Amino acid sequence: MLEDYRTAPIDDAQKALFAFIEKMNAQSNQIRREDVDRVRAAGWSDEAIYDAITVCALFKFYNAWIDATGVHDLPAGAYEMSGKRMAAQGYSRS
Repeated sequence: MLEDYRTAPIDDAQKALFAFIEKMNAQSNQIRREDVDRVRAAGWSDEAIYDAITVCALFKFYNAWIDATGVHDLPAGAYEMSGKRMAAQGYSRS
């Protein structure tokens, strides 16, 4: 999946969404109605498309901000602990 979503063992709907997100990340000013229509035709709702755009745009911003400000990445162990906590409890600590 990480190497090439096009050949990964995922369904065509997911491949369509990843193709859209790939274009959004590389050429967001080139997204056209036809691009959105293709993702809709693959079965994604407008809300799901909006969410995918929002998540990817925010992470792109966060990564640029972190790179430019020199904020250090977490150590691998911290990511592992965070992943375990989120798997067990979700995003909320309640």
